[in-house]
Amino acid sequence: MGYDIIGDVHGQGGKMKALLKKLGYRIKDGAYRHPEGRQALFLGDLIDRGPEQVEVINIVRNMIEAGSGRTIMGNHEWNALGCGMRDPEGSDYLRPRIEAKMKEHKEFLRQVGMDSPLHMELVDWFKTLPPVLDLGSIRLCHAWWNPDSIDVIKAAQDRNGKLGDAFLIGSYRKRTAPWQAIEYVTKGYEVSLPGGDTFLDHNEVPRKEIRVRWWDDSATSYRKAALVPEGERSRIPDIPMPKEVKLGASSNVPTFVGHYWLTGTPGVQNATTAVLDYGAGINGPLVAYRWDGEILLNNDKLIWVKG
Repeated sequence: MGYDIIGDVHGQGGKMKALLKKLGYRIKDGAYRHPEGRQALFLGDLIDRGPEQVEVINIVRNMIEAGSGRTIMGNHEWNALGCGMRDPEGSDYLRPRIEAKMKEHKEFLRQVGMDSPLHMELVDWFKTLPPVLDLGSIRLCHAWWNPDSIDVIKAAQDRNGKLGDAFLIGSYRKRTAPWQAIEYVTKGYEVSLPGGDTFLDHNEVPRKEIRVRWWDDSATSYRKAALVPEGERSRIPDIPMPKEVKLGASSNVPTFVGHYWLTGTPGVQNATTAVLDYGAGINGPLVAYRWDGEILLNNDKLIWVKG
């Protein structure tokens, strides 16, 4: 079977429908399907930011039901779970509903209605999403294919990839194995900056930790390894990374991730890694990789639509 792996949609229904059409999918019996039996694989972060979040979810759910699509969980779906699930050991939610944590989630809640029946039904659906998808010849996660974390998650999944409530609740308990696994797989590899240095992220929030190019074993300095807005790169110290920071893809299996808001012309990161998030949630393109069984990834298989 051929797969079309699609990056972070973030509620951009117009871009999503345009990309599916460009890939050859058409609506039949209520769902987008491909005439050659291809399957669309979404890398998570279906929600937050964009104007058509419910429509995006409905399209994906209809494709899953029809067998023409699958999706994994992104960090925004994980955040949504925490916002919607009460902590069984207290009166608060697993992810407290405070301004700092709710800022990016407000548009989703506005569109679905906080605590409405639709909101609660979607939280239940998010629970069913697997954080990783290993198809043997290719594998998908939202941010970082960290083998140890993948093993923790796989051991907790049922045969459909679903995680139980106990694991999900544990993933909000800091410093536990479930928390660490979900942090790495959905948010990426982060390294603390030395000497108290900081930078501003895409939301202009000061950060002391940088996400790093985990797939790039040549990124030996903080500045080269950092995944930060280009205007902030000069604030990252241009000194060697600590020796204990090990970068590089973990195997030769083609791996697809989203999450990182790359800029410029879409391209694969190396022969076995493709990052497919180019900021579609704001003004960037929505990017897909058309996989047809090749062992080595190449730029010719990338397809995208602009806003």
